[in-house]
Amino acid sequence: MIITALIENTSNNKDLKAEHGLSLYINQGKRKILFDTGASGAFAENAAQMKIDLSDVELMVLSHGHYDHGGGLKTFLKENSKAKIYLHSNAFGDFYSNKQNGQTSYIGLDPTLLPDNRFVFTRGVMNLEDGAELFSDIEGTEFCPSGNSDLLVKTEEGYRQDDFCHEQNLILRENGKTVLIAGCAHNGIVNILERFREKEGCFPDVVIGGFHLYNRSFDRNESPELVAEIGKYLSATGAKYYTCHCTGTVSYNQLKTLMGEQIDYLSTGSQLTI
Repeated sequence: MIITALIENTSNNKDLKAEHGLSLYINQGKRKILFDTGASGAFAENAAQMKIDLSDVELMVLSHGHYDHGGGLKTFLKENSKAKIYLHSNAFGDFYSNKQNGQTSYIGLDPTLLPDNRFVFTRGVMNLEDGAELFSDIEGTEFCPSGNSDLLVKTEEGYRQDDFCHEQNLILRENGKTVLIAGCAHNGIVNILERFREKEGCFPDVVIGGFHLYNRSFDRNESPELVAEIGKYLSATGAKYYTCHCTGTVSYNQLKTLMGEQIDYLSTGSQLTI
């Protein structure tokens, strides 16, 4: 399994674009998967630079209904004519973010993309082919990101805090290894891992994704105390971690100090072989 970061907040190559977003291309040989599309069409430009043919993708997963993960959906639909796109049934919610100026800003998906018969709407646990699985039924509340308080959903009664029921995680199995991929871990990476352990009876071998330890709207990092608690938990799982995007460089550096070789950063252009 080869996993390539098509877009992330940083880049390890001057010829590849970076943006506040995430997109991962997963090559399992017999199957090509796209996990998220970043905030724009930049992921596709980077794919072309890296000689990755997005038209070969057979399965696409959208982690949740925010623009920085699904802003490139329209581009993907143009680049690829066959892949089914798996997204939670609540992913097209009316999502907003508080801003420093006291206003709220729309951060959801493009509603004009609906309807589309390539969308497969999910809930709870969904088994895919060849050992792949999606799950969104997170109930734990330990160590949730404080930045969630500024992320909202608009209802008929007004704004309320998003409960992130639209967020899902991907499990991949290959050659005796289990990989867990999360988009932003708004539900809390600890709670996601605890749900995984409840389902599987063990922890994954590899975990990839953002941990949402940075509030971009207010340029605020998660408290060092909370990051230390999360780092202690992650270390005890024995898994290898590759984090990125909304973890933030300050919190990542703290986790790196705590966890050493057990955690690394995934930038645009990075490639993992698992």
